[in-house]
This record gives sequence, structure tokens and C-alpha cells, in this order.
Amino acid sequence: MQARRCYTLPLPAGPPLVLGARTLVMGVVNVTPDSFSDGGRWQDPGRAADHALALEAAGADLLDVGGESTRPGADPVPAAEELRRVVPVLERLAGRLRAPLSVDTSRAAVARAAVGAGAAVVNDVSGLRRDPGLVGVVAESGAALVIMHSRGFSRDMYRDACYGDVGAEVARELQASIAAAVAGGADRSRILVDPGLGFAKRTGQSYAALAALGRLAALDRPILVGPSRKSFLAGRADGGPADRDWATAAAVTAAILEGAHVVRVHRVREMRQVAEVADRCRAALEARRRVLAAGTAGAQAPALAETPRSV
Repeated sequence: MQARRCYTLPLPAGPPLVLGARTLVMGVVNVTPDSFSDGGRWQDPGRAADHALALEAAGADLLDVGGESTRPGADPVPAAEELRRVVPVLERLAGRLRAPLSVDTSRAAVARAAVGAGAAVVNDVSGLRRDPGLVGVVAESGAALVIMHSRGFSRDMYRDACYGDVGAEVARELQASIAAAVAGGADRSRILVDPGLGFAKRTGQSYAALAALGRLAALDRPILVGPSRKSFLAGRADGGPADRDWATAAAVTAAILEGAHVVRVHRVREMRQVAEVADRCRAALEARRRVLAAGTAGAQAPALAETPRSV
């Protein structure tokens, strides 16, 4: 287990996002009819806004509003429809939350409207591959940017789920996406990365990406992980996404122990408790490592002192 670095990400308005002292919890607000977990429940803008407020009351540090399902096999929706779903929710939440708002979109037009309506973070599951213009929106607005690893798009992503070394390839491809974002004018200090569990990754590959999360530390950017209710967590008696909350808790714990700064979840209250315990485990493990390191250094000190100096 590596020490988790701390970061401070400036946002367009309000206080900066402080990452690393504890794990932040991002609550999911899907305003779509076909999301894999809760599609259709929050389509009404008023109900969606109330749900966001309830998630904040339950302990959410950020709220991610999305108007297009990105589940495998999902059909894309027109940009106008995505805007119709997302913007009214953001407008209803303006000035009512302390938690920063994120928009889950891969389109520049939607990102621009969302930032104008109060979003401070743009969460792009395509890793900047869908709409090159999105980088310009982020650069102009000063919004934070989540770059997620994926290959292909919803309908064909598993066709590209071919890896030799999942951890190494995810890290390398995220590094390329970061470089593209910076070349397009985005501020590197405002970027987060996401390994994209379940995106262009079959079950074993998602577990491999989770186990190799520590390799993303070399990118020197904060890490967001979204395992919540995904199909790779399904067990033998799986009855669907809502039955995967215990499995989600295990994946959240693993992610935090491997260095995640933010976890994106549906059940905020419960996963906030999981994150708090996992953070305490991290703190205890880091303290033990420091003690062991100090003991090793102390044990070596006499031998080093006795080594003759070269003339």
C-alpha cells in the first residue's frame, strides 16, 4: 500500500476541492430512463433535485448529474435531449448545495451549458475521445475534469477489451489522455483520473484494474473510482444492481486501500461509513509502515556508522 498524496483542486467558484486527507464520496444522480441501476426514478427535474439534496444530507461531498446512460450497450441520445434532462436539475440546485456539482457528459455543448448552470466538475467517461471540443470548455471555464479510461463506446466497448497488462495499459492510456487535455489548454492541476471499472473491461479485467490502482499514482493526479453496483460485482445469487451494495462496499474498501481519493456511489450514507472505516485502516497501516521503516533505519545505523570512509 502506497501513501496517498494530497491535492488541492481549484474550482470555478467556491472553495477548492481538497483530496487525500480523507476519501470523498460522490453521489450519483441519474436523470435517464435507461441507466443500469436506477433508470427512470429521477427523470422529473424536481425529484432529481430533491434526490441530490438528500444525497448531500446523507454525506455526499460531490454530486454527479448525468443525462445519458453509459452502460454497455446503451444507445446514445441527441445532445438536445441530454441538455433537456440535465440543465433543469442543475438550475434547481444552484445555490442550494455546499457540495460541488459534477456533470457526467462527454459532449462539449452539454458541458458548457452545465458549467453555466453551476457545475464545477466535468466527468468524461470517454476519456476525451468522443468530443475533442470538451477540453476547450474545461479550459475556458476553469472546471475540474475527470478523465476516465475506456475504449470504444457503449455499444461496442467489449470488442476492445483486450489487454496484456491491464494496470500498465490503463495507466499508459490515461497518461496520453492527460497529455491531450493539457495540450488543449486544460490546467493539469484540475484533472482527476478514473480507471473505468467495467468500461471496456470484462469481469477479471475490472478486478485487475482495481488491484493495480496503485500504479496510477505515477500519474500524479488524484484518483476517482466508480465501482457502484456494476456487473463485475455480481455474485452467484445476483438479482440485479440493487443487490450489489455489499459487493460495492468491498470494492470501495479495496479502492481506498489502493489509493483512491474519491469513490462514486449510489448509496451514499452506507458508503460514507465504509469510506470512514477504510480511511482509518489506511491511517493505521501507514503509521505501522512508518514505524517499521524507522526501525529498519535504526537497525542499519550502527553498521553504516562503522563502515570505513574512503580516502
